[in-house]
Amino acid sequence: MALEFTTSYLQDTLALLRYYKRMADRAMEQVTDSQLYAALDGETNSIAITVKHIAGNQRSLWTDFLTSDGEKADRNRDGEFVDPPGTRAALLGVWEEGWRTLFDALEPLKDGDLSRTVKIRGEAHSVLQAINRQTTDYACQFGQIILLEKHFAGEDWQSLTIPRGQSDAYRRQVGAGERWQR
Repeated sequence: MALEFTTSYLQDTLALLRYYKRMADRAMEQVTDSQLYAALDGETNSIAITVKHIAGNQRSLWTDFLTSDGEKADRNRDGEFVDPPGTRAALLGVWEEGWRTLFDALEPLKDGDLSRTVKIRGEAHSVLQAINRQTTDYACQFGQIILLEKHFAGEDWQSLTIPRGQSDAYRRQVGAGERWQR
């Protein structure tokens, strides 16, 4: 996962978030359009609903991140769980806009900003706490997306990390100083 050694929290977090996004992007490529909108049951969100929710969260939290509450007054969180964009292209447009908002907020930050105070639902958080809170939340939601995509892809699933049965090859490659190629 890590492509370069760093002791910078912000640099590492940005790399981690880009890694999560790439994994979710690669997973979404493996399912059909109809599978994006399929749910396993009435209590499970589809991939499309989860993507819409993540994007809504990103828009709300990361817009004016340092100067306004992360839960914007115009956010309709409940609405994020119904009626996702009707096409893959529209869904991916919402997805990309959410990520653009997140990266536009995080990329200019400096280490000194980590101790600043931001509000989320009226509660004070350090910038560091807010970033950790969201990175953890996104990791959980990406796990849901990837589980559904893996379920729908079945035997056609292409691993996003080290495929089963290839751990030894990975160790040999890393031991030889090479990067694992997927």
